[in-house]
Amino acid sequence: MAGVQLRGITKSFGSVPVLHGVDLDVEDGEFVVFVGPSGCGKSTLLRIISGLDEPTGGQVTIGGEDVTDHDPAERGVAMVFQSYALYPHMTVEQNMGFGLRMGGMPREDVATRTAHAARILDLEPLLDRKPRQLSGGQRQRVAIGRAIVRQPKAFLFDEPLSNLDAELRVQMRIEIAKLHQDLGATMIYVTHDQVEAMTLADKIVVLRDGRIEQQGTPIELYDNPHNVFVAGFIGSPRMNFLDGEIVAVNGRQVELRLAEFPGPGIPVLTQTGNAKLGDRVSLGVRPEHFVDAADAQIKLTARPLVVERLGGVSYVYALGNNGAQINIQQRGHSSMSTDRDAEFGIDPATCFVFDAAGLRV
Repeated sequence: MAGVQLRGITKSFGSVPVLHGVDLDVEDGEFVVFVGPSGCGKSTLLRIISGLDEPTGGQVTIGGEDVTDHDPAERGVAMVFQSYALYPHMTVEQNMGFGLRMGGMPREDVATRTAHAARILDLEPLLDRKPRQLSGGQRQRVAIGRAIVRQPKAFLFDEPLSNLDAELRVQMRIEIAKLHQDLGATMIYVTHDQVEAMTLADKIVVLRDGRIEQQGTPIELYDNPHNVFVAGFIGSPRMNFLDGEIVAVNGRQVELRLAEFPGPGIPVLTQTGNAKLGDRVSLGVRPEHFVDAADAQIKLTARPLVVERLGGVSYVYALGNNGAQINIQQRGHSSMSTDRDAEFGIDPATCFVFDAAGLRV
């Protein structure tokens, strides 16, 4: 296995730049997940690491070797795509070993590697089947097995679970996480699903418009987002952002009033201490951080619009003044009614403050 380093990676398609000087270190054995909205450059960056795309500028290093100008086959990486790309006329065993056979590896060695991968992925009972006889999850395991037999320096995954239904996605997430534990391999994984990122990653890299917005462990990004974009992208359901104004400042301690939810000022401890009296800001409150109004000193009054009762958890979508919407997560079966206003408690210690430019204050 080996680490991956990117230095100053840029990429343009004609006159359109899509990556802007990306620098990144992926440690040996680390599981790194690229997340971001469609068009942010995450798949392009993965293809540059694999050699399927050439960077306009910058350097790609794998295992300490500069591979920027190397062909994909010379980089020692294996890629698993969104589509399974299995040969329909071949068995599972033949699909997994095809690349090795084409590379001239002796038949006995191909069989040994294929059997090893089949044991890891629990594919041994399926080795004689053709792809049409497999479920979607089984086909994806075959595609992963095809990568394992190559014994690569790093595994690259490009949205491998996108074609699976919800139940299979959960199952495959568990299997990929277990695979990483068993192999201790360097893995780089692209997804638009932040739940996959939070559950799989050692490190998440959040991309927007071809730039890294923030990188860190899942909990670091959840607890300490640097800006509105990261705060809204990490966490499900997404964070609420409420418009407000700073009405008092005492060092890092500020008091703000919300424009669309009347009530007393909310005391919040800022991160930087740079807030000034009169600043227009956004208060970030995660749905799961609302508390019972009976136990809270700070309360918001809003009209529940829709209440989703899912059994173990409920989601209340409520409106403040001027149509401002908030999403509140409650444990168990919510007793909220949509025919009258309700109070929702806030714990200021869990709130975030962002300035007009969207940066953490």
